[in-house]
Amino acid sequence: MRDDRAPKIAVVGSGFGGLGAAIRLQAMGCRVVLFEARDQPGGRAHVIKETGFVFDAGPTVITAPHCLEELFTVAGKSIADYVTLVPVDPFYRLVWDDGTTFDYVGDRDRLHRQIAELSPADVDGYEKFLKYSEQVFAKGYAELADVPFLRFSDMIRVAPDLLRLRADRSVYSAVSRFIKEERLREAFSFHSLLVGGHPYKTSAIYTLIHFLERRWGVFFPLGGTGALVAAIAKLFGELGGELRLSSPVQAVELQHDSGSPPKHLVTTERNRREAFDAVVSNADLMETYRRLYKNDSSAQRTARKLDSKEWSMSLFVLYFGVNRKYPGVAHHTILFGPRYRGLLDDVFTGSRLPEDFSLYLHAPTVTDPTLAPAGCEAFYVLSPVPHLGRADIDWNSEAPRYADRILARLERWLPDLRKNVVVKRWMTPLDFRDRLRSHLGSAFSLAPLLRQSAWFRPHNKDNNIPGLYLVGAGTHPGAGVPGVLNSAKATAKLIAQDFGLN
Repeated sequence: MRDDRAPKIAVVGSGFGGLGAAIRLQAMGCRVVLFEARDQPGGRAHVIKETGFVFDAGPTVITAPHCLEELFTVAGKSIADYVTLVPVDPFYRLVWDDGTTFDYVGDRDRLHRQIAELSPADVDGYEKFLKYSEQVFAKGYAELADVPFLRFSDMIRVAPDLLRLRADRSVYSAVSRFIKEERLREAFSFHSLLVGGHPYKTSAIYTLIHFLERRWGVFFPLGGTGALVAAIAKLFGELGGELRLSSPVQAVELQHDSGSPPKHLVTTERNRREAFDAVVSNADLMETYRRLYKNDSSAQRTARKLDSKEWSMSLFVLYFGVNRKYPGVAHHTILFGPRYRGLLDDVFTGSRLPEDFSLYLHAPTVTDPTLAPAGCEAFYVLSPVPHLGRADIDWNSEAPRYADRILARLERWLPDLRKNVVVKRWMTPLDFRDRLRSHLGSAFSLAPLLRQSAWFRPHNKDNNIPGLYLVGAGTHPGAGVPGVLNSAKATAKLIAQDFGLN
């Protein structure tokens, strides 16, 4: 039976962070209303369907499955009863411009053999890097990923460990201490791109991703990431939570009553105003502060500070279906371009669209053929590009040309590709800005720099607005599915403390 005295909490946005927070809070006994602007849950992890093809619009790499399993465990359920996660092998296939291919796998012997083919001396160096990555994982993930940093003393407490692990170094620099062959340095440093970070600038703390993948593997949900989102949303409903689709939040205002914490008055597009004891925002940081809390002076001060921060790059994502099969394709492929550092600099700090590109190719029908019509395959290819604050690109006219250039490039590995494409759609930085309401069209919120991490990142609990909490890529610990799910865990802990929940 519902307890009308339980805290009533609004969660804005049903991405993985919002869903994770909603599940945890509902399981604690809160009355949770989850607002989603789109007509389906998932936020960036929404689904595109066209003529029998199914495309996951957002996250496609599922790691640290325990983060997902916990959502079902806290509700007394088993994830296996809702969705099937299958391991992906290899984790990634890496392909360089000179034709070199490297299968990035979890099996140590297979990995050693491939390292030895490129550089026998680096096998020992890799083992040293793996031990370093494990140390970083033990401190940066196992101990701190779901621990909120609310006070500077929290940062001081972990500073000695961060210094010992040389968190001031970049991911690429940390890898280069142990590995000398350039292609292998690239192979073990590209992971920071998965959370929106420049490998030459992102803190070495993010080398923990390597050990995280080695420990738990890389997975894909049958039915696609959308099936995973649907499973979590179903669980939320079974717990008694209320999911309101097609309900964009227009504004949140504070209603102050003497002697009581303020109520948050949430107004939706239909001008419905409803009072909540707290708000958990899974919306973009600038969307939260600049627009949702537009009438709050402290929120506007925060927005001005955020405006001066460094934001992650954007993405051009091309979804396409073909009317044939391409045997031998891996589920995840990283296609390195002719430049590594130079291209990264152009993407993260340049003012123009680079002529060359490195690509991530996702081929989900390798694992789940049901995501395309019989005899066909579905693909998603992603190219990092500058965000809208750096490069003044007319994406409305550039997008068709850029899509064709990418398909032409892919024909090196997928023969006659353009002749066989029967479905084609794309998402540009304009879509990230206008449809996903992401500041500057950034794909991963604030860049994962050391000076924008932990205590230096916007906190899971706002310092100035009572009852406002954050989840998602913009708060601690950062982007990626494990990151945003851990942000939900950290934020739920804070709400439990503040409201005296068990």
